[in-house]
Amino acid sequence: MRIGVLDIGSNTGHLLIVDAFRGGPPVPAHSYSEPLRLAENLAQDGAMTDAGIERLVKYVAEARSQAEDKGAERVIAFATSAVRDSPNADSVLRLVRDQTGMDLRVLPGEDEARLTFLAVRRWFGWSAGRIGMFDIGGGSLELAVGADESPEAAVSLPLGVGRLTRERFDRGEAFADVRRDVRREIGAVAGPLLRNGGFDRAVATSKTFRSLARMCGAAPRAEGPYVRRELRFGDLQQLVGQLRVSTNDQIAELPGVSATRAHQMLAGALVAEATMDLFGLELLEVCPWALREGVLIEYLDHL
Repeated sequence: MRIGVLDIGSNTGHLLIVDAFRGGPPVPAHSYSEPLRLAENLAQDGAMTDAGIERLVKYVAEARSQAEDKGAERVIAFATSAVRDSPNADSVLRLVRDQTGMDLRVLPGEDEARLTFLAVRRWFGWSAGRIGMFDIGGGSLELAVGADESPEAAVSLPLGVGRLTRERFDRGEAFADVRRDVRREIGAVAGPLLRNGGFDRAVATSKTFRSLARMCGAAPRAEGPYVRRELRFGDLQQLVGQLRVSTNDQIAELPGVSATRAHQMLAGALVAEATMDLFGLELLEVCPWALREGVLIEYLDHL
C-alpha cells in the first residue's frame, strides 16, 4: 500500500510518501518539502497573512499533484501550530479545500505530542522502557512521557522556534528576558511530567533537535537513520554561547543548518538548553521518526 502523509508545519510543508507493509516499517518512496515559514508570517492578532495563505495553497496543490504522480492511494493531510492557533483557521482550511481538494486536519497540541511519542516508541521498541520525548517545532514545543505506546502525559507549549523568533527576538527583546520566560513555561510542566519518576531513555526528535545535534558533532544525515545520534548538554551550552555572538550568515555555515533556518537556531538552542536543564538531562538521543510517522502508524493500526 502506497500512502502519502502531508504535514503542514509552522516552518515547513512536508509530503512523505511511503510503501507500507504488514509487519514491517514504512519504507520512504518520495519526499517533497518547502519552507513555508507560516509561524513567522502572521498578522498582529496571530492570523495567517495573505502571503502565507498563498504559499500554503500553492504548496498543498503541488503536494497533491506529486502524490498522484507517485501513485499514492491516499494522502493523510494535517496542520499543526501555525494553523491551529490562527483566528482565521476555518476560512484558511475552506480555501485550501476549495482550491486544492485537500482536507487538512488540524491536530490539537496534545495529539501532536501523543503521535510523536507513538513514533518514538515504535522506533526504539519496548526495551527503551520509560521514554521522555521532546520535540521543538516552528510554533510549539511538545513533551510527552510514558512506558506504553500512549503517553501517560502529553503537553504542548507555545515555544516553537518560528514563534519565539518572530514574537520575541525580531522585536529586539533581550536574550535574558526571553530565557527567563521560556524557563518559566517549561518549569511549570516539568514537575507533572516527572511525577512518576525519570526516564529510562530521553529522546529528541524533529528538525530543530537534529540540527542542534549535528552542530554539536552528531553524524550527518548522509550516514543514514540507524546511526546513533546524541545531543549532550555541555555541548549545547557551548553552542548557545556561540550562537549569541554569531550572525545569521555565520550560523548558516555551521553543519546541519540551512540558510532558511539559520535565524531560528538561537531560539531553538535556548529552548533545548532550558528543556535539558529543567528535566535534568545530560544527554538526548535523536530519533529519526517524528510526527509524520506517528500519524501514519496510527492510521495503519486502525486499518
